[in-house]
Amino acid sequence: MTVRPLTALLTGRATAWLVLLVAVLLAGAVNAFGGDAPEGTSATGGPPASAESVRAAGLAERLPDDGAGTLLVVYSRDGAPLTPADLAAAGALGTPVPSEDGRAALVPVPVQVDVPREELAATVADVRGRADAGLPAGLTAEVTGGPAFSVDIADSFSGANTRLLLMTAGVVALLLLVTYRSPVLWLVPLVVVGLADQVVTRLLQLVGRLTETPVDPSSTGITSVLVFGAGTNYALLLIARYREELRREPDHRAAMRAALRGAGPAIAASGTTVVLALLTLQAAVLPADRTIGRDAAIGIVVALLAGLLVLPSALVVCGRRLFWPFVPTVGSVETTRTGVWARIAGAVLARPVRVVVASVVLLGALAAGLTGARLGLQQTEQFRVSAESVDGSQTLSEHFPGAAAEPAQVLVPGNGTGGGAGGVTAVVAAAEAVEGVGAVRPGRSADGVTEVLATLEAEPGSAASREVVQRLREAVRAAAPGTLVGGTEAEALDERTATVRDLTVVTPLIVAVVLVVLVVLLRSLVAPLLLVATVLATYGAALGAANLIFTRVAGMPGLDNQVPLLSLLFLVALGVDYNIFLVTRVREETPALGTRDAVRVGVAVTGGVITSAGVLLAAVFAVLGVLPLIVLTQIGVVVGIGVLLDTLLVRTVLVPALFALLGRRVWWPSRLDAPGEPRREAVTPG
Repeated sequence: MTVRPLTALLTGRATAWLVLLVAVLLAGAVNAFGGDAPEGTSATGGPPASAESVRAAGLAERLPDDGAGTLLVVYSRDGAPLTPADLAAAGALGTPVPSEDGRAALVPVPVQVDVPREELAATVADVRGRADAGLPAGLTAEVTGGPAFSVDIADSFSGANTRLLLMTAGVVALLLLVTYRSPVLWLVPLVVVGLADQVVTRLLQLVGRLTETPVDPSSTGITSVLVFGAGTNYALLLIARYREELRREPDHRAAMRAALRGAGPAIAASGTTVVLALLTLQAAVLPADRTIGRDAAIGIVVALLAGLLVLPSALVVCGRRLFWPFVPTVGSVETTRTGVWARIAGAVLARPVRVVVASVVLLGALAAGLTGARLGLQQTEQFRVSAESVDGSQTLSEHFPGAAAEPAQVLVPGNGTGGGAGGVTAVVAAAEAVEGVGAVRPGRSADGVTEVLATLEAEPGSAASREVVQRLREAVRAAAPGTLVGGTEAEALDERTATVRDLTVVTPLIVAVVLVVLVVLLRSLVAPLLLVATVLATYGAALGAANLIFTRVAGMPGLDNQVPLLSLLFLVALGVDYNIFLVTRVREETPALGTRDAVRVGVAVTGGVITSAGVLLAAVFAVLGVLPLIVLTQIGVVVGIGVLLDTLLVRTVLVPALFALLGRRVWWPSRLDAPGEPRREAVTPG
């Protein structure tokens, strides 16, 4: 179906209602038959299947396992020495082990972990209840350990996505109401985008059920934010062009057809760019990155279809009166061409050199905030919400150094009885010789696999701990080829290694995809390179500014592993959105006006709507702070800062100034670069 028949279908008197009916029926069908996928319990991802720690875990499955785990109950008195009465109270759960400083006591409590999550949660709650019962005044008991962390992670997400949805919808509703200053207009895009979000939620469940993969709550949260943010942006752009056409066209249906022809290609190009950029995450090795890429791409596709197919029909069904009390009438003045954005464009075009230099200096200064940035957070640093397991782990580390860390699990293939270079004896000796390794002891043995447990002396989750694991791997492999090292610290090392690999591999793919889309859309080489360069500069500035906020203001130790890549993805894809909205309008006006005056008109006409869209998107990403993970909060802040920089600085002044300096050459090698373009291209350096 070509564009004109499609626009006629979407805007016809009867067919517009038919489109809405089909949309509702399809949404109902997805909701009815989507089913429920298994719910994920891990909120922090994990290393890829090829990682040594994962292969070690697979080998460990051959060892005898009684399904037991250990809860660690730590008793303390806010830094004061424990009394005999305190130790007696701790003895109610088992034999307490006092710390060397006498200010804490530890009681290990074995529990079954190979049980349903609800049963494990009840067990942890029971132990916490018994630990707190009858304590002397001032004595506290904190239950931590692997099973407690697992339960607290699941509990932290309980109801979080519902709160995220409500807050996102509330933020969008408020900003739409402020933008349109109409008591009814804001309802239409909100309902359409909200319907799209519900369809996406059920589709993700369906995909999870068909692929037999759990639904990741953090991925679902990010996808919901993207659907609301991108979907509302598409609505803002379409409605702005629709309002513009209503000032020229008495028939509101014809006005919508013109708006779709004018804004539709930019919206489609924008959505396509985001989807293709998200799909580059399938080249990542981290499962969490691939899941986010897949889920978010599904979300953007649905949001794009809703914005281009459902929203136009909903708007024309409501008619021109939908804009009350500021109903656009034929012949009314378009203040966008003479308002504040026109004056800003004039000021930028008058002094483009000064604008470019000042913008580059500002972006560079913000990017300098990345100097000395730390990448990677410990397990206890990854949650915003208060959790007893996190507090208990910190208390444990303070009074029992090393007790909170799980030992490295060294798995030796073979029967484990030999004393030669290939046996367990050699592995134990090699492990003991590694700097940073404490006690080493053989563990379980079965089915041709022997376990050796090596205690790491470095702080859990630290760079030093990862270095010890790397040295341990090299030493035990030299002693017995085929030996694998797993465990919590090994998983952290493998996840960090995969993160660096994904950042190195996926980043060029994202840039290449965005560049190709821009080249095809603008039929130019210079303009796309310029736009991609400005978006990358925005990303560096946003990441640097956010790192300063996290470390200097919020007291966070650094950036989570996933933040650089996911922030880059969202900022490059979404940042190019606004440049597409601006530059496609500039290109549309260039044949008649020349590049310089086309830039003036493009900024004047799109300035208000793009700024509204940017502020809305930044606010929506800020809502990610509702979720309990630090990584999501950090992504929300980085993207929010980047979108505001892109909206208020890069797209508003830097890109127009660069276009003014280059003139028609920015369109090379398209026909717009022809020498016959009006001579208005000359620019007096600012």
